[in-house]
Amino acid sequence: MTEPDATTLRGIFERFVRIGSATVLARELRDGGVLAPSGKPFDKGALYSLLNNRTYQGLAVHKGTAYPGEHPAIVPQDLWDKVHAILAENARTRSANTRAQTPALLKGLLFGPTGAAMSPTHTRKGNRLYRYYVSQDVLKLGPEACPVGRVSAAEIESAVIDQLRGIFRQPEIIVGTWRTAREEQDDVGEAEAREALLQLDPLWDELFPAEQARIVQLLVERVDVRIQDVEVRLRPNGLSGMVREVAGSRRAAA
Repeated sequence: MTEPDATTLRGIFERFVRIGSATVLARELRDGGVLAPSGKPFDKGALYSLLNNRTYQGLAVHKGTAYPGEHPAIVPQDLWDKVHAILAENARTRSANTRAQTPALLKGLLFGPTGAAMSPTHTRKGNRLYRYYVSQDVLKLGPEACPVGRVSAAEIESAVIDQLRGIFRQPEIIVGTWRTAREEQDDVGEAEAREALLQLDPLWDELFPAEQARIVQLLVERVDVRIQDVEVRLRPNGLSGMVREVAGSRRAAA
């Protein structure tokens, strides 16, 4: 693996602040012949990984926790903060647009505390659309039939997505996924599996609604809404299947 020099790295962060678009900057870096740390031309996934790499702040990261490192910072804190303010704002905008375009991300997966399925529905007030999931028990028997009769679609979908994105960032799950995938498909290597999963978190808001829905359906077996919390049950082979699919598509595009 190669690594861009410190001047090039800082320049990428500075250019992102000026441009504000990962798509445009990745294209400019490819056109300029600048290579990602993997040694390959930049794409949006590689750019997001670089912009979120806390080692450039002079930190060492272990199991998701950052500690002061023994190496000097390459990216000053004020530049890092500017980049991540833009990333956060872009993510909020894309997330709002995506949720509006995906009216039933958890259709067929969501169940209430009574065990009954929760079905998507919506109401309109003026020009605004309000989406919900409603318990089948409530629809058939009335509001007293379920202690959680209706939940906001935006809130429950965000809660499930947050849990999934947390999984992508956990090294122990990534390693386990690679091992399972290796048993079923020998040409998936550990580095490839790690890269496929690690890129999903920073790339999530760039995915089309249909792509997000496909990943959720692939990974999630069932979501149980309780009075106090939400439990997301993963499909036993969902993560390894996704690794094989993502890794295969990356090889095909290479």
